[in-house]
Amino acid sequence: MQRFYDFIRRHPTGVDTFWAVVLLGLSGMSVVGGTGDGPERVAAVPVALGLCAVVALRRRAPEKMLLLAIGTGLAQLVLGVRPDVADFALLVITYTVAAVGERWASRLALGCSLAAAGVSQLRWPPETQTGGWAQSVFVVVVMTVPFVLAWVLGDSARTRRAYFSQLEERAARLEREREAQSKVAVAAERARIARELHDVVAHNVSVMVVQADGAAYVMEASPEQAKQALETISGTGRQALAEMRRLLGVLRTGDSPEGGEYVPQPDVEQIEELIGKVREAGLAVDFKIEGTPRPLPSGVELTAYRIVQEALTNTRKHGGPDAGASVRLVYFDDGLGLLVEDDGRGASHELYEDGGADGAGHGMIGMRERVGMVGGTLDAGPRPGGGFRISALLPLKPAGQ
Repeated sequence: MQRFYDFIRRHPTGVDTFWAVVLLGLSGMSVVGGTGDGPERVAAVPVALGLCAVVALRRRAPEKMLLLAIGTGLAQLVLGVRPDVADFALLVITYTVAAVGERWASRLALGCSLAAAGVSQLRWPPETQTGGWAQSVFVVVVMTVPFVLAWVLGDSARTRRAYFSQLEERAARLEREREAQSKVAVAAERARIARELHDVVAHNVSVMVVQADGAAYVMEASPEQAKQALETISGTGRQALAEMRRLLGVLRTGDSPEGGEYVPQPDVEQIEELIGKVREAGLAVDFKIEGTPRPLPSGVELTAYRIVQEALTNTRKHGGPDAGASVRLVYFDDGLGLLVEDDGRGASHELYEDGGADGAGHGMIGMRERVGMVGGTLDAGPRPGGGFRISALLPLKPAGQ
């Protein structure tokens, strides 16, 4: 049975042709068994053929079939062919153009439907009329109702189909928007991970390189210093691995294979520990905190830590062997201020922006992106007296809140 229904849906014109043939057969029997004279019976044949053609081709060309139906109806009036079963095609085409035809065709079909019964009554008045004009009006109304119902059903089908089409279009648009949002979210997450990886790798590898060079230099003259340098390299490597494990953990879809929690993100309290490791690596850093320390949003704390980490890494890379640095954390009522300065050999602002000799090119860019994400401001550039200066203001709440 399902195959039969599928076949009907795939061949609508064939189904309409079948019903047109049935209608033609019934009309033929009506003509043969009718009581009309010879010319009327002869004229009824082309009228029936025209109306059956309307049924057969109604879905292929609804507007043209409507015009054919109107023309056939007018010919039926002129030739005096009384209405018979073939006129059922007028109901069918009225429904069809109301459902799938152009708007002008739908309005034309409605107008003709309202006028058809009245014109028919005038052309073929009843032979015996006992109720006067009231009976005629009643007959016209009764004959008009089926045409109006056919048009209303067709127009309702058009409205329902347009509604479903709008729902499908809206669902497709929402799906495209979800895909676009997913792509933006993925790109943002990749950028965030790239910044984190850059900060972790650039800082820790820089410390390890400096310590390795120092250990190689004093290996024979001062084994104890070389041992301390190697211990620093070991500790820095472990810290780098822990942070790498935390970053890569966001890419996992399941639980940690070891069942443990990942290392929490760095915060402001760990800046002092960071500076201590930088000092161990050979860079003199003066660190001060002004104001009353208090809990900050996690995004602000991570941004502050990464700015200090990147700034001190740049000092080690570009400031020279005798460079020193100072770090100031200032707690305001509505934000956190950062000031990182060094007195190195004064690398140009372009060198910092472009990443220097290693060609990384992401240090200052990453800083600006981080600060922008929390709604803060960043000022970076060479100091008038030599060295480099980075100043940032991180608000406690993003702009607009």
